[in-house]
Amino acid sequence: MSKRILLVDDALFMRTTLRKILEGAQYEIAGEAENGQDAVEKYRSLKPDLVLMDITMPVMDGLEAARTIRAEDPNAAIVMCTALGQQNLVVEALKAGARDYIVKPFEPSRVLEGVGKALAA
Repeated sequence: MSKRILLVDDALFMRTTLRKILEGAQYEIAGEAENGQDAVEKYRSLKPDLVLMDITMPVMDGLEAARTIRAEDPNAAIVMCTALGQQNLVVEALKAGARDYIVKPFEPSRVLEGVGKALAA
């Protein structure tokens, strides 16, 4: 059975790009969310194996969403996405419970490496 992933990014283009990379590697996309609040709600209902989440989003950012998800499910696997030049946010993401991070623009091999590493942890 393939691992189920929740994609969270306020940009449809980014979610589409990630979907293509992950489906090409036989992962199942459990759902998509446009902001952290939506991500928390979808995590509760979909129970994905992993959340691939942007940091900078409206309504609730990825850091707060990661903290909320990890408070409810300490075993939640979360990989954060960050734009180049936001390395200070990476430290915050790891403190919030992220298992790894991926820098935009995405290299497909790095996306798959980060996802695989987080699922194996």
